[in-house]
Formats: sequence, C-alpha cells, structure tokens
Amino acid sequence: MDVTVAAQGPDSGDQLRSLGQWLRSDQELRGRVGDREGPLAPGALGPVLDALEVALGPGGAATAFATGVIAWLRSRRGEVRIKVTLPGRRSLELTARRVAGLDAEALRRQVAELADLVNQGQDGADGDTGADDSGGDTVDGSGGRRELT
Repeated sequence: MDVTVAAQGPDSGDQLRSLGQWLRSDQELRGRVGDREGPLAPGALGPVLDALEVALGPGGAATAFATGVIAWLRSRRGEVRIKVTLPGRRSLELTARRVAGLDAEALRRQVAELADLVNQGQDGADGDTGADDSGGDTVDGSGGRRELT
C-alpha cells in the first residue's frame, strides 16, 4: 500500500524534502520513500516537489513511518502542516503545533493512532476503508473529523 504525504504552505517543498530525508534515514523505510513532482510552472527553474509517496507493506513499516512522521513534526518550529492520504482518499492532517511540548505518553498515543490508521488502510487497500471518501476529509478510524496536533 502506498501513502501520499503532502505539505501545505509557502515552503512546502522544503518541508517535504526535509521529511523525505528524515524518513529515508530509517532502515525500515529505506527504498520505500519516493518524491512526486508537480507540473513545471511557467518561468520556473525546475520541478517542484509536490508530495512524498511511501510504500508500506506488511510488518513494521507502518509503525516506522508513523514514528518518523511524529518525530519529524516534533523537531519542526512554527506552523508546519502535512496531510497523509491513504488509498480510498482517507486522510489525516497533522501539525507541528504543540507537538514539541507533548510528554512521552502523548507521543506514544499519537504514533499508535497514526500507525493504526495506516494499518487500517492496508486492510482496506481494495478501496473500501470504511471511511467517507467523498472529499478526502481528515478522518479518524470511526469516520469522524480528526486532526493530530
């Protein structure tokens, strides 16, 4: 199963490059993280990094991905917002806001929640994730709106 990670904001390409390097440094994710470039804008000097594509299979890759994303967000300063999209357009939006101040137990809960969501996406990789996929809204496992902060 592939998940897509997109960033929002004026420096989204730089944020994605940084996250990509962070994830690629994890042995469990090495070779699983790819760059997706957007269309070349008129007058641009080169392609713009649009998203990261992460191939997650069975085993611990989902937990390694979740741990890496949360750890990377925790290292960020300012308002950093990323969106993780699973097959079937199920997605989760994460922000760096307040993550740096979380205690160890809250961090474990967030890693577990993201890993569970990714694992649920693997179980529903045939397109039926059980979520409302009409607009790709941010959802949790119950189909309700959710934002990890």
